[in-house]
Amino acid sequence: MAAPRTAHSPRSPGPRKVFGRLSLPERNFVAEALRTETVGGVLLLFAAAAALIWANVPALHDSYESVSDFHLGPDALGLHLSLAHWAADGLLAVFFFVAGIELKRELVAGDLKDPRAAALPVVAALCGMAVPALVYTLTNLTGSGSLGGWAVPTATDIAFALAVLAVIGTSLPGALRAFLLTLAVVDDLFAILIIAVFFTSTIDFAALGGAALGLVVFWLLLRRGVRGWYVYVPLALVIWALMYNSGVHATIAGVAMGLMLRCTTRDGEEQSPGERVEHLVRPLSAGLAVPLFALFSAGVTISGGTLGEVFGRPETLGVVLGLVVGKTIGIFGGTWLAVRFTRASLSDDLAWADVFAVASLAGIGFTVSLLIGELAFEGDAALTDEVKAAVLLGSLIAATLATVLLKLRNARYRRMWDAEERDDDLDGIPDVYEQDDPAYHLRMADIYDDKAAEHRRRAAEIARRDSEHAADARHGRAEVADGAGEEADRPA
Repeated sequence: MAAPRTAHSPRSPGPRKVFGRLSLPERNFVAEALRTETVGGVLLLFAAAAALIWANVPALHDSYESVSDFHLGPDALGLHLSLAHWAADGLLAVFFFVAGIELKRELVAGDLKDPRAAALPVVAALCGMAVPALVYTLTNLTGSGSLGGWAVPTATDIAFALAVLAVIGTSLPGALRAFLLTLAVVDDLFAILIIAVFFTSTIDFAALGGAALGLVVFWLLLRRGVRGWYVYVPLALVIWALMYNSGVHATIAGVAMGLMLRCTTRDGEEQSPGERVEHLVRPLSAGLAVPLFALFSAGVTISGGTLGEVFGRPETLGVVLGLVVGKTIGIFGGTWLAVRFTRASLSDDLAWADVFAVASLAGIGFTVSLLIGELAFEGDAALTDEVKAAVLLGSLIAATLATVLLKLRNARYRRMWDAEERDDDLDGIPDVYEQDDPAYHLRMADIYDDKAAEHRRRAAEIARRDSEHAADARHGRAEVADGAGEEADRPA
């Protein structure tokens, strides 16, 4: 995300800029990804609201519990699961599959490919996970609570965050949106590692070996260029089922398969296989898998007593403080440290207040936080629901804080956004990316010549019309004067 360098001597390239203008290919990719995530985020908001209404309206509460607990699937394969379980372990595997593709692309063709550019989002993401975990731990050590939920406030929900941006109508510059997206990719990677390492109690090595063998077959088929969804989808389902029965969280299978896809283009390719698959699967993930997970996970009973309990219990208070305070301080502090020790400088168009606002927006932790909350307090239904309520409340507070901070700077964001999107020559490429292209300036010269000719024509037409009006006025006055003379000559 370094800005294009200005002219310097070869011996002194000048300080690297962070949050500068994206390259055109990166800008187009980010714009496409954000459009899908924003739509998915809006659906996620609706699904969460529907779940809360469904679970809290007395006449509907029992039906919500019945539907969530409805079991289906082959019992012989260990897959006779409730709908809520299918949503958490099955549908979220699709979400993590897309996350795996995103991570692979960032590593081989995106910002994470360049170690200097990768330092900023990686350090910011790590600090944005470590500080919330520390805040949760300190809160529970002080209040004699359970330390099992330390990972709950560590995750950022990019879809929910982008939905908030869409709802409040802020024109956040592309560089900050890209930073948020890259931050979420790194955040997802470490969330996956946390789930795999800390929330795997018993392992069935036979099933795990079968899943590993399936992944090898998946990789070999990709290497040989085998195509066809009818080959990969059944194989993916087998790998997922074996991973689930192994005791390792089944979403790990989705990540592993996503990381295996090739995300670099070859001769004659407009898109890599990974980008094509992501383009096909992302709408399924953002538009169906994640909203359905939210529908079956966000339905917690909320009352005045429940909200009061959130602030009165160390586990839930730690989650709220971790999301609101820990995330903001962690990401902002990590960004400042990365800039400070890489001797970079902030883009001239932005201020540290903008970084702080985006850091507060990253405190929205929904999908993965809810999932980790279920895993951390499995077996304690009451505490699980309270932790979910804390995730919802913490995310709401973070979203409100970010809305206020971003709105204060929205006029500046709007000017930056308009400058980034301006396309006076109508060639589909923003003008800021064509300043070094002679053809662009020749096109603009032709456009201005045409506009100048049109203005001259209109000026001549207005002058002619004014001249005619003046002549008509003079002719009218002459007629009046002549008429007055004739009347005056008549006898009284």
